[in-house]
Order: sequence, then structure tokens, then C-alpha cells
Amino acid sequence: MNLHDKKLKELEEVCASIRERIIDVVSRNGGHFSSTLGAVELTVGMHYVFDVNRDPFIFDVSHQCYPHKLLTDRWESFETIRQFNGLSGFTKPKESHKDYFVAGHSSTSISLAVGAAKSIALKKEDRMPVVMIGDGSMTAGMVYEALNELGDRKYPMVIILNDNEMSIAKPIGAISKHLSKLLAGKLYQNFKEKVDRMIRNHFPEGTTYLAKKIEESMKLITPGIIFEEMGVDYIGPIDGHDLEEVISTLKLAKSMKKPVIVHAKTVKGKGYKVAEGHHEHWHGVGPFDVESGEFIKKSAAKSATAVFAESLLELAHKHDNVVGVTAAMPSGTGIDKLIAAYPERFWDVAIAEQHAVTSMAAMAKEGFKPFVTIYSTFLQRGFDQIIHDVCLMDLPVVFAIDRAGIVGNDGETHQGAFDVSFLRFIPNMILCAPRDNETLKMAIEYGYEAKSPCAIRYPRGAFASLNYKATPFITGKAELLKEGKSSKLFIGYGAGVSKALETENLHADDIAVLDLRFVKPLDKEMLCSLAKKYTNWYVFSDSQKQGGVASAILELLNDEKICVDLTTFEYDDHFIQHGDTKMVETSLELLPSQLVKKIK
Repeated sequence: MNLHDKKLKELEEVCASIRERIIDVVSRNGGHFSSTLGAVELTVGMHYVFDVNRDPFIFDVSHQCYPHKLLTDRWESFETIRQFNGLSGFTKPKESHKDYFVAGHSSTSISLAVGAAKSIALKKEDRMPVVMIGDGSMTAGMVYEALNELGDRKYPMVIILNDNEMSIAKPIGAISKHLSKLLAGKLYQNFKEKVDRMIRNHFPEGTTYLAKKIEESMKLITPGIIFEEMGVDYIGPIDGHDLEEVISTLKLAKSMKKPVIVHAKTVKGKGYKVAEGHHEHWHGVGPFDVESGEFIKKSAAKSATAVFAESLLELAHKHDNVVGVTAAMPSGTGIDKLIAAYPERFWDVAIAEQHAVTSMAAMAKEGFKPFVTIYSTFLQRGFDQIIHDVCLMDLPVVFAIDRAGIVGNDGETHQGAFDVSFLRFIPNMILCAPRDNETLKMAIEYGYEAKSPCAIRYPRGAFASLNYKATPFITGKAELLKEGKSSKLFIGYGAGVSKALETENLHADDIAVLDLRFVKPLDKEMLCSLAKKYTNWYVFSDSQKQGGVASAILELLNDEKICVDLTTFEYDDHFIQHGDTKMVETSLELLPSQLVKKIK
């Protein structure tokens, strides 16, 4: 949609149409909601002032990219947002060349913009990166690594800080509000430039010191001091829903030809009253009734996340050395219940996975028992800290890995496929996985007693209900659930156990089923013993094939000079697309009915 020739009134009508379209589609299909509604005017302003066909449009995380998609030839196909074979819920260059970069993890945008700006400078092109980043993403260290270089190199770019929850520096009183308005106008920017010029060229040495002190004093009462001190110009705060103000400010920032942060205050959920404000449950939603704002509930068993939270809370009641952390996902991981009960022992450290891991390493050294509760996909961000600060010291930190396996509509950036592979090769690390709610509780108790780093993975949603009595976890011990009369052995890991049992139930043969429990260390004695009786092994695990569960078993068998015919049903070497989990598994041919045919 070309906005450049439209008048203000027409642009405001475009904003209203975008909101109406988002509310309609998301209420029926689900998706990211409050953050994307809050970014409508900012996105329209970006498309009006900049050229999306030339200028890199970079959305941080890209939860807020729905207006951008609607403005870039995807109005009709927006019906398919986050559905299997439909539009991604995040920016995706394979979907449109107007999506500059894949984004599903936070705080990458300014680094990307610096790289783009360097390339533009080397190619001597008249283009400029424009970034939209939320205040939540500004809590991650990568942002400041990028700003540190940007402030030194001075590459032209505009960074829109979409502040929809909390000000970076809270405006206090009439004077501060007045200064904020001045900061957003040409008057202040022109004045600042003149002061800089006078300091450089006209003042004698003694007066230069005084002029600098005057400018520094003025900065101390402005909200953008942190950016100004890093060498990046700051404009704002402005009203991010006043389209005229947004456009005039972006034009000013663009004309400055240097790095500029435009601080825009917005309201999450703007335009849909029920969702307006700081309501975490309106961030990502399922279908809901537009008139009432009531979610269309589906009956569901208790999720693994809920069972984990209850189990850890019980453990915290019993042991006052139990502490825990999450990285900006308190309700998603269930840690919000523990923060409410023990605010001095459980923390949300914002989008800072590296800090979360390392800070808990120090607490483990001090005698506490830390539980680091992070989604599988986000734990990747703390990889070096797991090696360097936890495992190297052999500290008994427990990693509770939520959302392991396929997570559905969030897609490639969020699938929990890689944790087994990237944790398995680290010395001192123990890897285990429960098969159901009962064994999840046992795994948490085991984690508390573990004397080395320990990772426990569990899926999104609910475990299948299994009728097998469990025994407590013992390091490196598997559990044989049933013997078999055929030559086949089904080996399940975590949620893969229920898939193995369901597949066995559909098969005509009587097949042995093993709950592996530990992929590191493996139950060497059990596996070597089973190899004498069963010669055709099949591995079921919601994890990547390369470096995964079957790889671990094959390494052991090779060392022991044991030969079996082994087939694994782990994920192949590609990223898994978004969509309903069952539809995704069908496309991967991983449903039990499909696996039976493969085995036969």
C-alpha cells in the first residue's frame, strides 16, 4: 500500500482499517495482539516517511509486525496468520522481500541495523535503516553492545523506541514534561547543534569548559541522557498515537543524517479497550469474542508448566535454599506463582538470559539451589554462560527447560528442537526428561538432590496420561515399561515415551518399550542387556536428530562394539515451520499412525 501521497486524514483512516482487520482476524485465529495494536501509528509513520522498498525496516522480536504485513501486500492473506502454510507471525524474508530479517528472539534489531548501515556506507547508497524496538527489548545487553559501536561510528539510522509499559526515565512535574516536548522539536535540536558548533569552533579554552558543563547539566534533566551519553541523539518522548506528531518527528530524525532514537509512548492494545494497558494475557491470545472480550476456552488437561510450578512451589516450601529465575516469562514458565509466594527468592530478570544463568551460578556457589526456568528456544541465548559459569565449575544449577519440542504457531524461531544437542556435549551436565506429570514431579525432586548441573526438559501443553507406575529418578537409570515378544525395542525420551507407547499400541507386534529417562549419562547396563534380546531399535524424542538421543545411543553402542539396527524419529536437519502442532507433525510424518507404517 503506497502511503506517500495520502493526506493526514486518509492516513488516520488507514490506521483505523488496520486495527479493525487485526481485531477481526486475531479474534478468530489467535495471535500476537496488544503489542501489534499499539504500534499501528508508528508503523504507518514509518511507511509514510521511509521507503520500505529501499530502506531496511527492522522490527525487534517482530511481535508488532502485523500492521507492516497489512501495508505490504498481505491484506487478504492475513487471514492465514500463524496457520500451517500461512503467514508467519513474525517478519520473514521468504514471505516478502519487504521483511528485512527473520525476528523471533528479542534485542537483535540495532545490531542488524548497524550491519545494514555499514553495508550501505560501503556501497555509497542513499538508504537508511529504520528500527522499531520495544522497551522490553531494551533490557537485553546486546542492545547496548550495538549502541556502543553506533554511538562511536555515527551511522545514519532512526531507532523508534516503542515504549508501551514503562518510561526509561519517568517524567516528573511540569518542567520535565515541557522539556520532553522541547526535545521533540526542531527548536531543541537546532539549539543543541549550535551549542556543539560553538563549543568546537568559537569558545576560548576556559569558556569551553563552562559551555560543556551547561550542556551536561541540561542533559541530566532530560529523559534521553543514557543515549546521549552513548553518542546517539534522542528525541522524545512523543505521543506514539498522534500520527501527525509521529510523522513530523520521523521526518526530523531522518533529516539529521545520524543515529537518532525517537522515544514514542504508546498503549498496548490501543483501539480495543479491554486489552489496553499492561495486561500480559493480551500479548499472545487464542480466539476470543470481540464484543465481550471473553476468550473462547477449550477444555484441557493441566499443562506441564502448571505441574512444574506446583512441584517447585512445594519444594520451595520444604527447603529455604531453593531459589529461581526466569527471563521475562514469569507467567509463561509458571514462576509468577513462586515470585508471588517468595519474592525474595524468585526473580524475573527481564530479557537477560545470560545474566540469569550466571547470577544463579554464583548463588549455587553460595549454597543455594537455583532453578533456571527458561523456554528451550531462549536457553540458546545463555549457551556460553552454561558452559563457562555453570558446568566448568560443576555447580548444581537446575535448568527447567519449558516448551521442549514442537511449540506450534510461533514456528521456526521458537521450536524447542535443539536443547538436547547443544547441552549433551558439555562436561558435567546431566540431561533427563519426564514422561508424564508424575515423573515431572519426581524429576524436580531429583534436580534438587543433584550435585552437578542438571537439565530437565518438558513440552508445551499437557503430557499424555499414562498408566505406568513410576519409580524415583536415579542418575543414569532407565525404566523398562514393558517387555516384548518381537525383535523390536521402542526407546522413548520425555514426551517421546507416550508416542512410543501409542505407536506400539497401533502395531500388530508385541513390542518392548523403554523410558530412557537420562540421555546423559545413559543407562549403559540396561542398553547393553537389551541389545542381547532386541535387535531392531526405534527412538522417539521431540528433539533434533543431529547430536540428539539416537546419536548418544549409537556412540555408546559403538564404544561397546554392539551392533543393532537403529532408526530414529527425531527431527531432520531443517527448521520446522509454524502451524498447529498436529498439522506440523503430520507434515513431518511423525504421528503414531504414520510411524507404524514406516516401521512395518
